Amino acid sequence: MKGPLFAAPMALVIAVPLAAQPTTEALVPAAAAQTADEAVWAYEESDLVPEQGYVFGVLDNGMRYVIRQNDTPEGTALVRMEVAAGRLDERDDERGLTHYIEHMAFNGSTNVPEGEMIKLLERLGLAFGADTNASNTFGYTNYRLDLPNNDPALLDTALFLMRETASELLFDEEAVERERGVILAEQRDRTNYAQLNALDQIEFLVPGSLLTKRFPGAGREDVDTADAATLRALWERVYVPGKTTLIVVGDFPVDVMREAIVKHFSSWQGPDGADQPDAGPVDPGRQGETDIYTDPALTEAITFARNAAWIDRPDTMADRRASILRALGYSILRRRLTKLARAEDPPFRSVGVGTSDIFEAGRQTTLTVAPIEGQRERGVMEAVTTFRQFVEFGVSAAEIAEQVANRRTGLENAVAGQATRSHGTFAGRATALVRNDRIPTSPEFDLALFEEVAATATPETVMAAIRADIVPLDNPLIRFQGPNAPEGGAEALRALWDAAVGAPVDAPQESAIAAWTYTDFGAPGEVVSDTVDERLDIRTITFDNGVRLNLKPTDLAEDRISLAVTIDGGNFIESREEPLKVDLTALFAAGGLGAYTQDELQTVLAGRSVGFSLGASTDSFRFSRTTTPRDLELQLQLIAAYLTDPGYRPEPIKRFRNGLGDFYARLTATPGAAYSSASGAILSDDDPRFSLPERGALEALTFDDLREAISDRLANGAMEVALVGDFDPGRAIDLVARTLGALPPREAAFRDYPDSRQRSFTATRERQTIYHDGEDNQASLRFVWPTRDYSDQQAFSELAMLRSVLTLKLTETLREDLGKAYSPSVGSSLSRYYPGYGTFQVVANIDVGEVEATRAAILETLNRLRNEPVDDDTLQRARQPILETIDNALKTNGSWMRYVRRAQSEPDRIDRFLASRGIYEAITAEQLQETAAQYLTEGGAVEFLVLPRPEDQADTAAQ
Repeated sequence: MKGPLFAAPMALVIAVPLAAQPTTEALVPAAAAQTADEAVWAYEESDLVPEQGYVFGVLDNGMRYVIRQNDTPEGTALVRMEVAAGRLDERDDERGLTHYIEHMAFNGSTNVPEGEMIKLLERLGLAFGADTNASNTFGYTNYRLDLPNNDPALLDTALFLMRETASELLFDEEAVERERGVILAEQRDRTNYAQLNALDQIEFLVPGSLLTKRFPGAGREDVDTADAATLRALWERVYVPGKTTLIVVGDFPVDVMREAIVKHFSSWQGPDGADQPDAGPVDPGRQGETDIYTDPALTEAITFARNAAWIDRPDTMADRRASILRALGYSILRRRLTKLARAEDPPFRSVGVGTSDIFEAGRQTTLTVAPIEGQRERGVMEAVTTFRQFVEFGVSAAEIAEQVANRRTGLENAVAGQATRSHGTFAGRATALVRNDRIPTSPEFDLALFEEVAATATPETVMAAIRADIVPLDNPLIRFQGPNAPEGGAEALRALWDAAVGAPVDAPQESAIAAWTYTDFGAPGEVVSDTVDERLDIRTITFDNGVRLNLKPTDLAEDRISLAVTIDGGNFIESREEPLKVDLTALFAAGGLGAYTQDELQTVLAGRSVGFSLGASTDSFRFSRTTTPRDLELQLQLIAAYLTDPGYRPEPIKRFRNGLGDFYARLTATPGAAYSSASGAILSDDDPRFSLPERGALEALTFDDLREAISDRLANGAMEVALVGDFDPGRAIDLVARTLGALPPREAAFRDYPDSRQRSFTATRERQTIYHDGEDNQASLRFVWPTRDYSDQQAFSELAMLRSVLTLKLTETLREDLGKAYSPSVGSSLSRYYPGYGTFQVVANIDVGEVEATRAAILETLNRLRNEPVDDDTLQRARQPILETIDNALKTNGSWMRYVRRAQSEPDRIDRFLASRGIYEAITAEQLQETAAQYLTEGGAVEFLVLPRPEDQADTAAQ
């Protein structure tokens, strides 16, 4: 399958180009016999050369493989098996069956009994879902194993299991029947207003195409009637060596990986695979038609679209040059539209625009406008005018310079950080080659090619590339989605477009570019304490103004610095009387600075790896960002600027209010949404801090309220700064001293907030019924028990292990044995901040007709856990993934940050981490039985039942 996947018109589709290096040596084993005129890899027909280090091979049977040795994270690996067969390969009586086959991969093969594959992997430390998974789309089916260690025996097992999936599945009749219920449950759970809207969208934009006929969903597939013979026939037809590629990236020698692949796959034989059917047809001449689709939960949006013939663009130097120019142009258009959406009086909420391939069947340009309620005409007029300005008058040199700066920085960062690229990065590049013939070139050449093109990027060259790509929106297809049909229907929508394209349009006005001015924050702070916490070798510093700094240099990500700032306050500032005081914190950054609006900041900071956002957690305000050594000073200046001169401009408040209507319209649109909106009040006995507020209360919030609530904390609250990554400690200390360390004195310690730490769990235990307005066959059953807080690490660990055990047991019972739930889930949440507070939760999303049977199965499973210890195998399968997670916990900067972030104010986190492996290793089945008996008591949970709203309750709120 070549070309990007079909992209929804709501998305802005801009392909960020890859670039090639001038010279390299492709390491291609001579394992395959191929004819001189038949290319196995795209780079064989291109003037681009893959980056050195990849090993590309093809076995005698035609199966391809890509290998890459890599040690980030060290001691781990990824295995991916890509089968170039998906929904497009299905025949009319096989709809949905490539997805069915993906499920059957875990349900019995020649050498692995049904139900044992997942258990085998769990024993080796791979958690189902997190480390073991698969996916199926229109064009491909992908199997994924993330290996937690680099034991060659584990790699051997992983490839053995991949081979079992490729050629040894059994399709036992009883197993097929059991899995049918799981797939139907998945269908049920995924059917909602968004999926149904997407179906209508694709049926309108590309009617009669194979894409529409193979779009997934209940009532559109042959899952109900498929038998083992039909599944096997499809599997044998499309799971063949010539349509399969194996990708292995990780901390193994290349020879070890290659030999393991040859060992397990060289004996695989199969017929030649057929080419994938065309996804079309897509009619380039179709125009002037209109579609109106309504659902109460949908945001209003109007899409204008035209289709065109597909353009075959092989991955070559010439195409990448053109792609870079196209990307610059589309980015400029998006930038203009974003600027309008951020205006003080915005004409619309958002606009998406772009041109995308529809597989190899066609192309499509779309302009999608999400208007503000009551301002549809204005929103469409402004969006269309901006689009026409772009097409008719082009772009400016200043706009090109801003986008060039942004893209150059990304490429420069890629070069600087290339030595510590992750397994996922390499696997992703290999997958792009396999799926879309995109050649994985080196970061150096990507940058070199970009600089070559950037030097020639003028308004004329950029617009020439755009005009060669964009499909003119002449008499477009118009699609409306929203909660209510527009007055006047299709004719009114067409008239709206005609008025917008008929209005006069002037060239856009250029604005001046300001310079960054926040560079001086006073005399640099003095270090008054400088010690090393030897437990994890974290350097801890305190400045004379009270700011704390924690430093952990690592070599895990070259040229990358993870930065975190924690400031006292957060949700603890709120109270029962004032429960919304910090609810606007997430909008704080969008208010800009005193000297710059948010939009001006985007231009001023173009080409720099910096940014700012602020969030409110339970006890603090938090900022996190990844930057580079080159931009660390500017990043710290930006943080200090926001703390000393925030803008509090009203524009984000208006955008927030404009979105509230959609937010409240969706509160009961699905079972999950209905539960989330109602359960907080029930579990807290209507504590307003944990309950959904009335819409009017949120609409009344202003930045004046937020400033009054948080200004003291931002100016005076205890602050802890953490740096993890590739930096010079001396320079980092100096930069912090001249920015955050130069701020006025602040409190040395985080406050305790004793009144805010009070949180209760309801005493009621009656079943709570909540109604949703989604599909009428969907129900959700939930049990929530009160447990305890985080303080006792032994109890915390036992409850975490119990969660893993119960997840295994419920998956076996509800998914594998009964087929009633696609993905039952279990959670344990113990609070660090609310003394005595914690919860344990069981969730099963089910059919409305299966409520009582599912409830009985859950209660029986719980009863067994309370009354008898689990077997040793279950204990091992629950424990081993946890141990592997602990062993890999310090292999990324992000994982280090968990312990560096508050190494001074919460040093016990480090002690708990160092003790965790020993505690989990020592937990026994008897201890878990006691934990279940203590906390998961019979009748001790609040039971929630989420059901479709009865007709006689249609006008009432959820109960």
